[in-house]
Amino acid sequence: MRKRILSAITVMTAMLALTACGGSSTGETAVAVETQAGAAETQATVAEAAEVAEETESTETASETVTITSLDGNGEEIQLEVPYNPERIAILDMASLDILDSLGVGEKVVGMASTSLEYLQTYAENEDLAALGTIKEADLEAVMACEPDVIFIGGRLASAYDSLSQIAPVVYLATDTESGVVESVRSNAETIASMFGKEAEVGELMSGFDERIQALADFASGKTAIVGMCTSGSFNILGNDGRCSIIGREIGFDNVGVDADTATSTHGNEASFEFVVEKNPEYMFVMDRDAAISTEGAKLAQEIVENELVKGMDVYKNGNIVYLAHPAVWYTAEGGIQALDIMLQDLESELLD
Repeated sequence: MRKRILSAITVMTAMLALTACGGSSTGETAVAVETQAGAAETQATVAEAAEVAEETESTETASETVTITSLDGNGEEIQLEVPYNPERIAILDMASLDILDSLGVGEKVVGMASTSLEYLQTYAENEDLAALGTIKEADLEAVMACEPDVIFIGGRLASAYDSLSQIAPVVYLATDTESGVVESVRSNAETIASMFGKEAEVGELMSGFDERIQALADFASGKTAIVGMCTSGSFNILGNDGRCSIIGREIGFDNVGVDADTATSTHGNEASFEFVVEKNPEYMFVMDRDAAISTEGAKLAQEIVENELVKGMDVYKNGNIVYLAHPAVWYTAEGGIQALDIMLQDLESELLD
């Protein structure tokens, strides 16, 4: 638009110049008067064109940002203005990188936190990407040095929200256990997609998940379970309010390990195996946190869980202890599209195959 307006102005100016420089004739005075009138008309046209150009530029500038729903450092929803189609992205959250990769915009990442997730190793091994610390502790100087247009974080970095916001807009997304992991992934994917004009792609990326959840829910109906996490040699019970909540909430196992009012959203609550025996669940689901974060010298979850007490239970005798095969995905990337696929595969392979 702006180029067309400028071209029109150039042509009119050239015509005026030709008219003004034309040879003398008996109507020289009339030509002069006509030239002056033409000049006035041209000036008016130029002014009008400049006004249109200014309006066009204003519209273009307005379209360079988009407002999304994100979270602030307190975990409260806010309306955040971010660059539209940002060119330089700093990643401090693996679920967000998962979604960006799924949407095909991963080439815009200029720096990221370290990760051991196999399906994101292309980024982790890319020497052109700046090392920005970890998903728990960001290197603020490195983040600033990579000059991002936008920064993505997860809950582990909520306390650094204000500091990071001094560098660039911070997009903080999370999973909501009330609405469920699947709906959270869908919502977060739509939010990120809106920053790149890729909203139409989310439906296809999320296709099939509802049917897979339903198949698992049909299996789980009426069955009891305990969901636990092994960490530092202990066995912690997880409820339906945080990690692995998809097992109790969306898939529908009756999680008998905790009272509904007991908070377990961080690392769960430590429990004795006498407690497990007392609850006598039909199924046990176990996430190995030490394996997820590559803790050196840590006991394997199987070594901790399969003790003499548990071996006397039907859940062990019936082969119903499910060790989540990709603990790093469950622990560090819950909320990603590819992560959701892997998590469901971990359950399907043990329950439905």
